[in-house]
Amino acid sequence: MKWFKIRSFIAFLLASTNKHGVHSPFVYDLTTKCFNGHTNPTKMKAFYKIQKSLYSNKNSILITDYGKGSSVFKSNERKVCDIAKIAGISKNKSALLLRMIDYFNPKNMLEIGTSVGLGTSVLSIGNPEAEIVTLEGCENTAQMAKEMFKANQLNNIQLVVGSFNESLSAVLADKHYDLIYFDGNHQKEPTLKYFNECLKTVHNNSIFIFDDIYWSSEMQLAWKEIKNHPKVSITVNTFFWGMVFFRKEQKKQHFTIRVY
Repeated sequence: MKWFKIRSFIAFLLASTNKHGVHSPFVYDLTTKCFNGHTNPTKMKAFYKIQKSLYSNKNSILITDYGKGSSVFKSNERKVCDIAKIAGISKNKSALLLRMIDYFNPKNMLEIGTSVGLGTSVLSIGNPEAEIVTLEGCENTAQMAKEMFKANQLNNIQLVVGSFNESLSAVLADKHYDLIYFDGNHQKEPTLKYFNECLKTVHNNSIFIFDDIYWSSEMQLAWKEIKNHPKVSITVNTFFWGMVFFRKEQKKQHFTIRVY
């Protein structure tokens, strides 16, 4: 796994560009005004407060893992602080996600994979007026997230607990999502299954964000299939995320961009 990611990152660096190599007005603006923009300091401060509280939580919980599993944890009994540090969203990712929410102003957001809620908190802080639905398979992990949401008055989040195979279809029914953040299963077949299910909720300005597209060779294959889907018009590969856009007015293009 380690050497696969190193090789993948080297290949990414060789293929990637910055704003000067982007020949799409939409992606150029996205790069210069969002990717390379400034993060709201008040929102980052709110995130740091939540991150600090989770990083200092030494309580242990028993995890039920429906996904690929962990390459770090050797036991299903894990400290909340360790889950937040290893599986939670990083400082750089959180800052970029806050900038994207400020830039696109999504009103309806879905997260597939809550964990202890660190990434969910970014969605809520980013737009407190948005309606956010987040899915988590593990009851004990979800309980930690619920307590954190309540303690920090993140009141615009609906947390749905259960297997994604059962819960996803219910939250997709008769809905249109502006942003969907995929961070719950790092395997090819489930990722493609969730992607195809979520397609029925998209509109012209919807955004899909796939976390860890270089997690494994099978995730790279999943990303390749997603890029080639006829409904997809633009993709942006930042190495740590794969972003998907459905803008019908854009010709199909794929970009590999260094963000930081």
